[in-house]
Amino acid sequence: MNKKLITAIAAIACPSMLMAQGWPTNHQGVMLQGFYWNSYDASNWKKLETQANELSQYFNLIWIPQSGNCGGESMGYDDLYWFDNYKSAFGSEEELRSMISTFKQKGLGTIADVVINHRKTLTNWVDFPKETYKGVTYQLLSTDICKDDCGGKTATWAKENGYNLSENNDTGEGADFARDLDHNSSNVQNNVKAYLDFLLNDLGYSGVRYDMVKGYDAKFTGIYNTAAKPAFSVGEYFDGNKQKVENWINGTIQNGEIQSAAFDFPTRYAVRDATAYSNWTKLDNGGLATDGDYCRYAVTFVENHDTEKRSESEQQDPIKKDTLAANAYILAMPGTPCVFMKHWIDYKQEIKNMILLRNLMGITNQSEWKRNGSSVARYVFTTTGTNGRLHVAVGTSANSYSADNTTWALATEGYHYRYFLERNRETAWIDLPSGEYHNTPKALLRAISTNDNAKIVYTLDGTPPTANSSVAESGYEVALPEGDVTLKAGLLVDGNVTGITERHYSIKAFSPYAITVNVNADQVGWTAMNVWSWGGDGSHTTTATSWPGDKVTTTRELGGKQWYTLTYTMNANDDYVNFVFNTNGGKDQSENVQNVNQTSFFEITAAKDENGHRKVKNITSQYAAISSPVCDNAAATLSPTLVTSLDGRTVRRFTTHVSATNATQDLPHGIYIVDGKKIAK
Repeated sequence: MNKKLITAIAAIACPSMLMAQGWPTNHQGVMLQGFYWNSYDASNWKKLETQANELSQYFNLIWIPQSGNCGGESMGYDDLYWFDNYKSAFGSEEELRSMISTFKQKGLGTIADVVINHRKTLTNWVDFPKETYKGVTYQLLSTDICKDDCGGKTATWAKENGYNLSENNDTGEGADFARDLDHNSSNVQNNVKAYLDFLLNDLGYSGVRYDMVKGYDAKFTGIYNTAAKPAFSVGEYFDGNKQKVENWINGTIQNGEIQSAAFDFPTRYAVRDATAYSNWTKLDNGGLATDGDYCRYAVTFVENHDTEKRSESEQQDPIKKDTLAANAYILAMPGTPCVFMKHWIDYKQEIKNMILLRNLMGITNQSEWKRNGSSVARYVFTTTGTNGRLHVAVGTSANSYSADNTTWALATEGYHYRYFLERNRETAWIDLPSGEYHNTPKALLRAISTNDNAKIVYTLDGTPPTANSSVAESGYEVALPEGDVTLKAGLLVDGNVTGITERHYSIKAFSPYAITVNVNADQVGWTAMNVWSWGGDGSHTTTATSWPGDKVTTTRELGGKQWYTLTYTMNANDDYVNFVFNTNGGKDQSENVQNVNQTSFFEITAAKDENGHRKVKNITSQYAAISSPVCDNAAATLSPTLVTSLDGRTVRRFTTHVSATNATQDLPHGIYIVDGKKIAK
């Protein structure tokens, strides 16, 4: 049923459909899209895995790029291997499995990007890989390609080269860069079902995101999910027409049950229009999330890799302003919000707060929603979760909105949005989420109480606050000291402390620092080297305007080897630099070396990857004592022993005097200067 919001104040309660499949009922969770276009660094499997502790505090699902090998560096939408080869642009199969396992241990489910509308071939138009899973050989055939693939070009090639295609035309839209699969083929269906089994039950994915579902009939998604039984399934039906998206959801029905959720493009376009035109009545053009019959199956989002601005030449259709207000809207609404990785990186503190308040109120994909006011400058609504109500204002005048102060207290706010809690919650609220911060952050404390005289009491050592702890008015900002800090804040009313909130911080000072990247090519006999570098804060990009990049002119001898040496400055705690090393005009090159943020030693090896690029071995641990100071303490004043190399570079600095033997212990053989004296080791 297609419902529209036509009243000034609309209340919608999403009914439970307990027998339906495709997405859980009353799901209280938020998903992260763990990539953006060309996010090979940010979405590297190892790098994502290191963030498991933080991500799992705010998300219960993470959607990652298609993880199979595509025959080269790729975002995964020209899929090639389904079973045998999982060395992708984001890491190895071992790293993928480790990441998925770590996420699962933390309560974070991984969503696979499943590309089955089309598939790439190996050397000609019809030769798909032959692969093995559970002792069974799987291979798509030329007869599994739609008869009208590529506007008939494939059929012409096939006839000229003695191949037959399927007798069936495509049941949806085509993709010219790969072969469109005929999902009416029993062989295609068997391959896809085995592929899904491999993803879910072997690799350990928790659910699936189906790419380009406009490309084949919705009934096939239903058939595949009936067999695979994913806990989470969402389809990319790329269309702003709400009725068409609903029709696709209903098209997945098998045995009377819906089998998949869908990305809520209609809500996304409503948010885009509201922000683009500064006309917040556009939110009245709601999507699945505001429809009581479909909110369970709505995966809402503000931006993704297909709408973001990728470059000046690929503008696409991005949210151009009010990104925070847009996220504030979907994170307080029914449906399952999906946060875009770029937004998470850029607005982490604010988005964390939004998710914390969503979860505090117990808002689910089927929560009751009520619009309280709609105007060009502001949109106001209330969502009721299992633990209470969240009152929200978004829009250009949101920060001047004053909710009924007998009912609501301001919990958090930012540019063009405000979140309010009910005053009768009687709790302290800390407006700085847990996490790592640098230099001297402050945490804003708020009293959420029906008592106008309520105060905040807090501690910074992890002990429970009492009436005798530090006291502050609501709105006070407490400065956080350097180190590991546990802030606990409670509500003080009539001498009693209640509603304690807790946050954990790691406060670190940061100063820009230099790193040296050392590369040895003795194994491969390179006599010259160029480097192509990029990444981080943008200051590390190769100065050359074209491949093969900058010529490396600095070398040094160390440990009997010649090292090509590069220096960079890390300008932020999350800064890094990436490399491709090459010689002979770029004809002989290394694989990508990514996410380097410390002095490192790399060795170009004779081995090559599937792309013919030299593999690079990180041997920093073998040179750690030389590459960075050990026991370095710039503040040391107790007669320190200093160890330097012959070129005057500091190797070790001790806080107290030690013998020359101890000072050079574990260092490679060579000559060092210990407190001004040459020592041979």
